[in-house]
Amino acid sequence: MGPLPRRELQLLGVSALLVASKYEEIWPPQVNDLVYVTGYTYDEKQILVMEKTILGNLEWYLTVPTQFMFLARFIKYAGPDRVMENMVHFFAELGLIDYDALNFSPSLLAASAVFTARCFLNETPAWTDTLKFHTGYSGHHLMECSEVLVITHSRVGEEGKLRAVFNKYSELERCVVALLSPAKSPLSALFEESIDRIRQTLCNVLGSL
Repeated sequence: MGPLPRRELQLLGVSALLVASKYEEIWPPQVNDLVYVTGYTYDEKQILVMEKTILGNLEWYLTVPTQFMFLARFIKYAGPDRVMENMVHFFAELGLIDYDALNFSPSLLAASAVFTARCFLNETPAWTDTLKFHTGYSGHHLMECSEVLVITHSRVGEEGKLRAVFNKYSELERCVVALLSPAKSPLSALFEESIDRIRQTLCNVLGSL
């Protein structure tokens, strides 16, 4: 970026503010708010062009978030062994090729892949308080997305467009997770955990009498 004329210094300031707020704030200002702050000296297009110029000079490159951006963190708290890691990635990749999965956010897809994998591998509990904390989702929030992944999994060995993922995760180096049968469904896993919590609550109440 070369020297800026004085008339564009305010434009640089509000564009830098926009970049910083997107990085630091939960609710960054809208571009039209910044247009108003400048007294309509600049329009939205000018601010966005300057924002892009700033990012380019800082060598910050923008990408579209996918579930894989969340998986590394979520897997860490899911039971980081090779079978679990491959099973989670298997479900995450199934979510990429099912149109119904497009209805869910990347973070929800990633959390659902972890949840579904833990159910398939009979991890108990299927969804821990640690996972709830780090993903921001409870088990019940994951049910709809998990059901989509389970349905896709049931078709994975039959439909041609899904064969590539199936074959990839049938290999020994990926722990042949595509060939594993589910230990339990996500719904039954949550039901069992709910019953366990009710039983524990009753025991605590009776024990205090």
